[in-house]
Formats: sequence, C-alpha cells, structure tokens
Amino acid sequence: MKRNEKTCSTGRGAATFLVAAAILAHAPMPAVAQQFSADLVARKDEATTMVGTLRVSHQKVRIEAMALPDGFFLIDMVKPAAVFVRPGAHVLMDARQSSPLTRMFVPVDPDDPCRQWQAIAQLSAPVDLATWHCQRDGEGAIGGRNTDVYRIEAPSGLSFTGWVDREHRFPVQIKTADGTVIAADRIRDEPQPVQTFEVPAGLRKFDPQALIRRIQQSDVWVEPPAPQ
Repeated sequence: MKRNEKTCSTGRGAATFLVAAAILAHAPMPAVAQQFSADLVARKDEATTMVGTLRVSHQKVRIEAMALPDGFFLIDMVKPAAVFVRPGAHVLMDARQSSPLTRMFVPVDPDDPCRQWQAIAQLSAPVDLATWHCQRDGEGAIGGRNTDVYRIEAPSGLSFTGWVDREHRFPVQIKTADGTVIAADRIRDEPQPVQTFEVPAGLRKFDPQALIRRIQQSDVWVEPPAPQ
C-alpha cells in the first residue's frame, strides 16, 4: 500500500461519541492483534522520569500512571471509550482530560494513525476539529525500531509528534508541545491476561459533571459575578 501524507480534520457540531464512533467505523483496523507491555519513561532537560506502565492487547490499553497511584486507565478503541478505574473507591469515571497519556498512547492503524488519534482527542476533550490536523512527517528510528513520524497540530497546547512502530501498531514515542519526550521503554512481547482490561465488577459510575450540576442547584451554590 502506498503511504501518502494525510491531513485529518473534520467540521464541528456533531456529538462527541457519534463523531468518534464514525471516525473509527471507517478506519481499517489491524488484522493481527498485538500483545505487549512496556514502561513509560519521560525525558526533558537531561532528566529521566518513570511516568507509568502500559499493557496492550488487541484494541485495548491499560495505563497505570505514577501520578494517579490509586487507579488505572482502560482504553477501548473499538467502542471507543476511555475510563479511569479506582478499585479501592469502587468507582470509575470517564478519563476525559485526567491524563494526556490516554490521548496519545492508543492502538493505531499504521497506514493512517490520524483516525485513531482524532477519535480519542474528540472523546477526551471535545474541540473544534477544524483546528485539529495530523500529517505524516517522514520516518525515524527509535530504539532500533523503524517508525513513521506523524505531527499533530491542535489548540490549547495539545499538539504532539508521534513515532508509530508498524510492527506493534502503536506509538512508541511521543514528543509533546513543551518538548517532553515520552517513550514506551523495554517493550516486552508477551500474552496479556484478559481480565487486565476488564472493569472490576461492582463499581459505580461517577460523573463529576453531574456532581457539579447538583451543587449548582443547591442552596450553597453562589453564582460567580458577571464580568464587568
């Protein structure tokens, strides 16, 4: 298949879930499921920091972020969906913007990863996709792996560059707008337990927006002053 540079952008006004689902419905998905685990390591200004771990199986990802030690993220690109699970508190919630990792480290079609990145961007933080662009920007070698480089331009500092490993059908390195490089380090090709990607039974869905709406309707809510 010939790989051409592609720019992904859509109009505005569609519901978040419907837009994301429509994007993925027309995206050819990998025929061979990849299963592996890796460490997530961030590098900036000569400093290296362990930021989490990830596990991948089929179109599902589990990310355990060091910054949020009481839970883990589950991403399902078939639905699509991204949630944050807190087993100790017996709750789960939509991931949305709780971690930038969920917007970048997702399974992709190596011939056109823009579709998956666009879908997860719209799912996690609805934006005017007319200002969201993605295009191929050459090739590069990361840790001895041949990768295709894609540059994503997005508003509000959400731009990044991704290096996609065609073998694993997954971005193995991301460079964010502030220059931070996050890499999937020590990739281990190994079967992943099915239950690793399942939401534990008995959890209730927590909706932060619903809580805010309830507070706004209560007697304790004070409307902020109108701008002068």
